[in-house]
Amino acid sequence: MSLKETDSLVYGLVEKELEYQKKTLRLIASENYASKAVMEATGSILTNKYAEGYPNKRYYAGNRYVDEIELLAIERAKKLFKVGHANVQPHSGSSANIAAFFAFLEVGDKFMGLDLPHGGHLTHGSSVNFSGKWFNATSYSVSKETEALDYDEIRKKAIEEKPKLIICGYTAYPLIIDFKAFREICDEVGAVMMADISHIAGLIAGGAYPSPAMADVITTTTHKTLRGPRGAMILGPEENAKRIDKAVFPGTQGGPLENVICAKAVCFHEAMQPEFKGYAAQIVKNAKVLADELVASGLRLVAGKTETHLVLLDLTPKGITGKDAQMALEEAGIITNRNTIPFDTRSPFITSGLRIGTAATTTRGMKESEMKEIASMIVKVIENPNDSELKLKTRSNVEELCKRFQVY
Repeated sequence: MSLKETDSLVYGLVEKELEYQKKTLRLIASENYASKAVMEATGSILTNKYAEGYPNKRYYAGNRYVDEIELLAIERAKKLFKVGHANVQPHSGSSANIAAFFAFLEVGDKFMGLDLPHGGHLTHGSSVNFSGKWFNATSYSVSKETEALDYDEIRKKAIEEKPKLIICGYTAYPLIIDFKAFREICDEVGAVMMADISHIAGLIAGGAYPSPAMADVITTTTHKTLRGPRGAMILGPEENAKRIDKAVFPGTQGGPLENVICAKAVCFHEAMQPEFKGYAAQIVKNAKVLADELVASGLRLVAGKTETHLVLLDLTPKGITGKDAQMALEEAGIITNRNTIPFDTRSPFITSGLRIGTAATTTRGMKESEMKEIASMIVKVIENPNDSELKLKTRSNVEELCKRFQVY
């Protein structure tokens, strides 16, 4: 029986979400639209399979075709990111990071990551997360003057702290990361170089962002800019294959989600097509135009610009919190997320910042002219967050824009 026949309540909610996604502007930097092929694979009969272990070395029988699919996903990931090894089993970015830690660290070991309010992730050392509870986390930050990474200061900190592992790759950093500089710092202090490219994986695959292939371990989600299913993987040189694989299974996970791994294989195939390079480049072009328009309208950008898929706004000069801006924009059909900014004086629940991403709107086919249109709507709502009539009019304009660029 179909979902509609089996559970009409859930079916109705899914249909409402579909309409919501069609009629709103998805500007959350970690969201995208997966293709129908990716969604078909995710909902395939592979949902029925249990396949603990790895291809040709399972703890269950009956995995002949599952093995072929997972091996295909592995080979495609290796080719796409130009690495010697790929583990496609991690369920999420956090799961991948847990496994990476377990592969290279012992509980209590010291590591360095970017401070959360400065653009790092919870799993990069936050005190409320496993990374801060199980390991000795020390953080580096961006420069107060430039709001950019200061590699000399990071090097000094690394020499002083002597961490066993250093993380680069972030969740809210709008500039290009100098991966070679991190490689040199890690080599100097004898640290493992870990690159978390969850946000920029699609840009890297499409050639719109430098590759961190020189890292000892690379973790990433497979959605966001890579436009695949919700999941993750771990990449690295062949020499680190065994320790990475053991850390995933049996170290931190049991049965892999073979339906999602199947969808990852499809996603990697899509990212290998020539048009994906154009897509990745357009994401960055759109973000830069959006950023320029917002600045021209009087808004302040953290670091003054973007070189990636995301724009980080500092709303302090406008006298509105990130939370209030997010809520007002949502009422107008523009979906964003509040975000801390470097040296933020507000709590992570309130924030002084707003994070905006262009991956999903680019998937819909929007380009530079639409970014200008979107920027204008964002500015008007942020400057008049309590104007109900304006928000209603903006929502109507958003729906008209979305009609011109259909998804699904």
